[in-house]
Amino acid sequence: MVKYTQGYFKPRNPQKYKGDPTNIVYRSSWELRLMSHFDEHKDVIWWKSEETIIPYRSPIDGKIHRYFPDFLINTKNKQGKSDMLLIEVKPLAQTIEPKKQTTMTKKYLKEVFTWGVNESKWQAAQEYCKDKGWKFVIMTEKDIYGK
Repeated sequence: MVKYTQGYFKPRNPQKYKGDPTNIVYRSSWELRLMSHFDEHKDVIWWKSEETIIPYRSPIDGKIHRYFPDFLINTKNKQGKSDMLLIEVKPLAQTIEPKKQTTMTKKYLKEVFTWGVNESKWQAAQEYCKDKGWKFVIMTEKDIYGK
């Protein structure tokens, strides 16, 4: 079983965090690394974690659920203008549709379930961002660590 790094992030620049800077929860070492980057990078104007709520319809039960993307950041681009990025952090394996299999193993069914729910969330996030003029980004270990 994989042990995940979890805890509370203490920002060095709490004024950059939109929300309660004493209650910033990270659920992985990847999220922790990004939080440190957002906190200290000069081009990040402000950021928040899991505070944006996007409704989406689950393909599993057909009901409306709430999706909380990992981060919303306001950055200064190369032209000096503000850009809004909504960021989801996921393992690369979960960003790729599972290959069709003839044998319906529990592992395969879980991968298909996860993919279906994630795809619905991400489609809703893309529409949400398009309406607001924001950009939706899915970051994996390749983006975070360059692997």
